[in-house]
Amino acid sequence: QEMEPYLPLTSQAVRFCISGATVLFWVSLIIASMIAVIVYRLAVYAAFASLMENTQTLQPISGVLTPQLATSVTASCLNFVIIMILNFFYERIAIWITDMEIPRTHMEYENRLTMKMFLFQFVNYYSSCFYVAFFKGKFVGYPGAYTYMFNRWRNEECDPAGCLIELTTQLTIVMAGKQIWGNIQEAIVPWICNWWGRRKARNNPENLYSRWEQDHDLQTFGALGLFYEYLEMVIQFGFITLFVASFPLAPLLALMNNILEIRVDSWKLTTQYRRPVAAKAHSIGVWQEILNGMAILSVVTNAFIVAFTSDMIPRLVYYYAYSENEDSPMSGYINNSLSVFLISDFPERNEPKENPENFVICRYRDYRYPPDHEKKYLHTMQFWHILAAKLAFIIIMEHVVFIVKFFVAWMIPDVPADVKAKIKREKYLTQKILHEYELEKLKERLCQGDKRATEKEFIATEGRMELSRAM
Repeated sequence: QEMEPYLPLTSQAVRFCISGATVLFWVSLIIASMIAVIVYRLAVYAAFASLMENTQTLQPISGVLTPQLATSVTASCLNFVIIMILNFFYERIAIWITDMEIPRTHMEYENRLTMKMFLFQFVNYYSSCFYVAFFKGKFVGYPGAYTYMFNRWRNEECDPAGCLIELTTQLTIVMAGKQIWGNIQEAIVPWICNWWGRRKARNNPENLYSRWEQDHDLQTFGALGLFYEYLEMVIQFGFITLFVASFPLAPLLALMNNILEIRVDSWKLTTQYRRPVAAKAHSIGVWQEILNGMAILSVVTNAFIVAFTSDMIPRLVYYYAYSENEDSPMSGYINNSLSVFLISDFPERNEPKENPENFVICRYRDYRYPPDHEKKYLHTMQFWHILAAKLAFIIIMEHVVFIVKFFVAWMIPDVPADVKAKIKREKYLTQKILHEYELEKLKERLCQGDKRATEKEFIATEGRMELSRAM
C-alpha cells in the first residue's frame, strides 16, 4: 500500500523506440562493415595474384600461399580488427540505452543489457563466418552469366576443394584473436594499471601506506564483472558449436584456453582486483535461454554446413545413383561434376582476352546441360537430385540429433533422485520442528487455563504433523 514511482506509457514507448533504433543502427553498421570486407576480398584478390606471379621472392612459397589464401587471411585479420573496434563502442552504447530505459528491478536491467549485448556480439562475431559458410560461392552464376556485386566486382567463388578450409581460417583467426585479446583485457591491463598506481605511491613509507590502502587502490571488479565473464563463455560456446563441423579442433582449443583462463582468473581476482562483493542468485538468468537457443541453432547450422558447404552429399549421390563403374564407383566423379561451356558463347564483357591455344570449350563446377543440348546451360536433373538429397539430409540429421538430445535430457534429470529425497527430508524436518514448537506453546497455554480455545488448536496442530509425516 505504498506509492511507487513509475514511467508513463508514452515515455516508455519513446525510450523503447530510441533503444530499438540504436540497436538496429549498430547491427546495420556491422552488416555494412562485413560487406566492405567482401568488397575488399573481391578488389584485392587480383592484386595478390599479380603480385605473387611477378615477384620472384614469393615464388618458393607460391605453392603454399595462394592468392586465395592470402586474401582470406588478410580479410579475416581486417574483419577481426573491425569487430574489436565496433565491440569497444557498442559496450558503452548498450549500457547507456539500458540506463535510458530505466528498468524497474536489477534483474530486469541485467536481462535487457544481456539481450542487447548478446544480439550485437552474435552478429558482430558470427556474421563473417555465416557469410563464408552459407553465402560465399553460392551465387556466382556461370560462364557467360556471372553475378556481379555493385555491377563491378564478380562474386567470390569457393576454392576447388570447397569453402570449408576458408571457414576454418576465418574461425581460427577470429576465435583465437578474441581469446588473446580477452586475456589481455582481463589480466594485462589491470596489472599495468596497478603497477602504475604502485609506482606513484612508491615514495610513501609502509607505515603511511598501509596494506588496506594498497588493497583499496586495486581495480574494482564492478557490478558487471561477472556479466562479461558469462558473455565471453557464451560467445566461445557459439564458436565451438555453430561451426564445429568445419573446425573439429575448436572444442579442444577452447578447453585448453579455459584451463589457462581458470588460472588467469584466479590470479586476477586474488592479486589485481579488490575482493568482489558476494551476491545471491537463483540461477544464471537469461543466459540459460541463450545457451539453449544456441544449442538448437548449432544443430541447424552444422547440418547446413555438411550439406551445402562440404562435398559429401554430391559424392554420395554420384556413388549411389550416377556411378557407371562397379569396380571403382567414384572414378569419373570429377568429370561428372564439371559442366561444359562454349567459349564462343562468352559475351563481350566476359570473353577471355587471350586464347593462344585456341581452346573451344572450358569446364566449370556446376551441373548444367552442355551447349549442344536443347536446354543448354540450364540445371540438369542431377542438380535437383543433389539439392533434394541435401534437404533430406538436413531434415533427417536435425530430427535424429533432437531426438537424442531429448532422450538424454529425459534420462539425466536436472535434480538427481537422492537430492530430491534430501530436499523433501529437509522440508519435513523443518515442518516437524515448527509444529513441535507450536505444540509446546499450546501445552503451556493449556497448563495456564484457557482449555476450550487451545484444545482445538492442539488437535489441528497434531493433524498437520500427521499430514507432514505422510507426505
